[in-house]
Amino acid sequence: MSWRRVILLSSLLALVLLCSVKQKIFMQESDASNFLKRRGKRSPKSRDEVNAENRQRLRDDELRREYYEEQRNEFENFVEEQRDEQEERTREAVEQWRQWHYDGLYPSYLYNRQNI
Repeated sequence: MSWRRVILLSSLLALVLLCSVKQKIFMQESDASNFLKRRGKRSPKSRDEVNAENRQRLRDDELRREYYEEQRNEFENFVEEQRDEQEERTREAVEQWRQWHYDGLYPSYLYNRQNI
């Protein structure tokens, strides 16, 4: 009976060891393919790598262009609003000045007097 326990325990121990060793020895398929495709620093890039880098660069350029265009549009809108507000304030000030200096004559005497 004791030899059965020894065999059973040793087989269970072997199974546990194999499972733990399997995780350390074998790697995922994607990791293995990436590991085998890895190239040295001085070796030339493959066409796919060059194309992927160019696509990434073009995408970055497009995002940068969109960002700066958005910033420029926001600034132009801000400047236009400021200019409109300034024109409104100027128009109101001129209107108040005309009302204050109005002498009852139309058009105003100051603007239409003749030099003698």
